[in-house]
Amino acid sequence: MEAMPHQLMGYDRAITLFSPDGRLLQVEYAKKTVKQGSTAIGFSCKDGVLLVTDKRIVDKLVVADAVEKIFQIDEHVISTASGILSDARVLIERAQMKAQQHRITYDGPVDSLSIVKDIANLKQICTQSGGLRPFGVSLLIAGIDEDGPKLFETDPTGIFFQYNATVIGEGEAEVEKILHKKYKKSLTIEQCLTLAIKALSKLLGKDFSVDRVDAAYVETENPKLVKVDNERIQKLHKKVNGK
Repeated sequence: MEAMPHQLMGYDRAITLFSPDGRLLQVEYAKKTVKQGSTAIGFSCKDGVLLVTDKRIVDKLVVADAVEKIFQIDEHVISTASGILSDARVLIERAQMKAQQHRITYDGPVDSLSIVKDIANLKQICTQSGGLRPFGVSLLIAGIDEDGPKLFETDPTGIFFQYNATVIGEGEAEVEKILHKKYKKSLTIEQCLTLAIKALSKLLGKDFSVDRVDAAYVETENPKLVKVDNERIQKLHKKVNGK
């Protein structure tokens, strides 16, 4: 007798129900949602951390400058997301509150790992509690800690990893190949920004537009958020395309 698909057996209807081969299908669906989200790239650089993301603006009537895909959690910690951005907003606001509480309580900046663990713990709870659904979003969290630049990725399962460079969202496999080939720990923020623009340009092709790109970094020497303006992105785009 031919085996019935998991969906027909109902194993994907409840988050707490394991399929016979040990899978939580609702969590896997959430991870697929992330893969359909807009591309986001993160770097731990020689002189700081950098996040670059595609805002994926497809409607000309949308005010591009009003769309933000990179969020400030604290002065020295930034984040971006891929997947359901409304889910991301809830997690980001929680992280911002935790950072503020830490400053009030300890009179100092929170470390990036504490922020990451808090977000990952909430995500994990939503994979084993009836009546909930997993967060359909992955986050890149980058910050400057006492021991240097840090870059983390959390996915819908509640797992997190620290990376030197990573990518989430649409075109993940293609951009990952470029990162494996071109990224080095010795690269500066400017060099990583050039690499990210090159990767997005290759991925988006004719659809690439300066208005679609959101980029920000935090330097080790001056740990404060710096937004990359459109003029700078335009120059780098011309440079990588030999124009």
